[in-house]
Amino acid sequence: MDLSESVEALKGVGPKTAEILKKAGIKTLRDFFYNLPRDYESFQAAGTIAEMRPGKVVVRGKIDSLSTRQARRRRLSITEGVVRDNTGAVKVVWFNQSYRARQFSPEKEYYFSGTYELKNGRWQLTSPSAALVADIDPSSALSPIYVAHGALKSHDFRKLANGARDKFASIPDLLPTVAAGTRREALFRAHFPETTKEITEAREYLAYEELFELILAAKLNRRENEKLKAETIPFSAEKIREFVGQLPFNLTNAQRRATWEIFQNMEQGTPMNRLLQGDVGSGKTMVAAMSAYAAVLAGKQVALIAPTAILATQHYEGLGPLLGKFGVKTALLTGATKHKSELKKQIAAGEVDLVVGTHALLTDDTEFADLALVIIDEQHRFGVEQRQKLVLKSPAKFAPHLLSMTATPIPRSLQLTVFGDLDVSVLNELPKGRQPIETRILTEVETKERLYPQILETVHAGQQVYWICKAIEDSNVSEATSVKTRAKKLQSLFPKLKIEFLHGKMKPLEKDEIMERFSRGEINVLVSTTVVEVGVDVPNATLMVIENAESYGLAQLHQLRGRVGRGTVKSFCYLLTSGDAEPSRRLRELEKSSDGFHLAEVDLKLRGPGEIYGSLQHGALDLRIASLSDTKLIARAQADVVKFLQNDENMLKYKELMAGTKKYQQLTTLN
Repeated sequence: MDLSESVEALKGVGPKTAEILKKAGIKTLRDFFYNLPRDYESFQAAGTIAEMRPGKVVVRGKIDSLSTRQARRRRLSITEGVVRDNTGAVKVVWFNQSYRARQFSPEKEYYFSGTYELKNGRWQLTSPSAALVADIDPSSALSPIYVAHGALKSHDFRKLANGARDKFASIPDLLPTVAAGTRREALFRAHFPETTKEITEAREYLAYEELFELILAAKLNRRENEKLKAETIPFSAEKIREFVGQLPFNLTNAQRRATWEIFQNMEQGTPMNRLLQGDVGSGKTMVAAMSAYAAVLAGKQVALIAPTAILATQHYEGLGPLLGKFGVKTALLTGATKHKSELKKQIAAGEVDLVVGTHALLTDDTEFADLALVIIDEQHRFGVEQRQKLVLKSPAKFAPHLLSMTATPIPRSLQLTVFGDLDVSVLNELPKGRQPIETRILTEVETKERLYPQILETVHAGQQVYWICKAIEDSNVSEATSVKTRAKKLQSLFPKLKIEFLHGKMKPLEKDEIMERFSRGEINVLVSTTVVEVGVDVPNATLMVIENAESYGLAQLHQLRGRVGRGTVKSFCYLLTSGDAEPSRRLRELEKSSDGFHLAEVDLKLRGPGEIYGSLQHGALDLRIASLSDTKLIARAQADVVKFLQNDENMLKYKELMAGTKKYQQLTTLN
């Protein structure tokens, strides 16, 4: 069977159904077979309505009295009906599922599985799944539940899967490292399981497949990188020792180790492809400065790109004077740079050693005479294509050395999979004098008593405050307070303070102007969206307030917290929660830990890989099953990939595997 064949080859899939499937990303037979159930239902244990008890229940009956109405709250529809069997009747309710009113035939029997609970003084069955009794195989203990797409509901996918049962036997093997037939057996059991054990085993194999492809892509990227040639940058011990000796502080052991790893890489004739990771304030910029200096000593050019103009300016203002003492000519290139044409001529002529800039470095008319080192700050803010565009600015016969920096700690499992083609340096020490940030969870009630007085104390002590909000404008859909409304409320509470707001929809120059004023101390309280997550260093800011903290991921909360604690004064971070619910695990973890690497591991387990690789999200990875926190399965797949690569003929033999791997290669490569 050719799995790349159109989904229209399936029984029951005509042009109209095919169009709906294609909109859902199900274009080929492979897409269809890998469209796995999201859950499974056991209908064999169905009871009667009279026997129902509070909690999860399954009943069999007919439904009537269906109607849909709009609730007072906007955008909420309520569909109600009555399910009956020969022992009684029960009210059934669905929210925002108006199609339910058209789904059922009063004369047919259905299985209903949902929560039986007391609501507004009346017992009801809330948001149950439903399956036509005639569609369920009475011999099967488990019935699959699929995600609905457009007009196609779960029962439609069940019907299509049943119609394709005979095709599963023709599914070809994908991997060489498992027994023949394992793949088709796993896919069949995923769609038609007899036991929960079969589901577990099927999903484990399919997860292993995904990890194998991902790790293989990273290994192939590393192999391709090793074929490239780079200009060698010799290590000058005397000059570097002189540079370090004039610094007003001592390097941490982690900085020394990371810098030595970079120097060793750049001495090689193959391009360095290294990720420098460390928490905010761990000294990544100083490591970048020494790396850049080493390249300039060898007569080469360096480009450092940052995601925002204000961050690029901060790097320029810090690195320019520092490296200028040693004869390094540094220039700043952003969208706002005056006399850009003249500066670009100087860069092309090799008259500028280090160019610090933003996306302006990526334009076609920005050319370098001898670019040998590219440094990308906050690399996850740049897409793969943008990163590749920058490294292509090196002379044609050479690839530049690449140093990517991130303040988002990368869990070990991601280093083995998504980042498998990179060498990784870790800065796990903070410079001396830095104090840990005290983090506390506060309820709305506690805010007035504990937080407001501390805001005044902070400002009166000559320090500044960040207040983070979720929304830019107030909305009927969300109860979150917007930056504009919060700024007004705080201004009315503290009329003598200078309070401003900031958000991502402002014009770049306007955003930069506000941040510059905040960094100069002209603004006491800056109310902002997460646009400040990666931003200018403001050591004078010592208090961070994050409103609706439960709506953010752990990694992002840690990043936001890192905006304070940049100086020697003790800093605080308050996580404001709404409602009466207990704080989530991620808030508790943030409250008790300042270790970014520990928090990254926790966040990976809770949320998946997220946007840790820029444009590469979980959806782009297309990981339907695999968990990047499953270290045992990752280790097994990694060992098998090594064996696979020992025989080059495998790459010709397993064409479908290599096609899937190619997709991952394009998503994850930096060079």
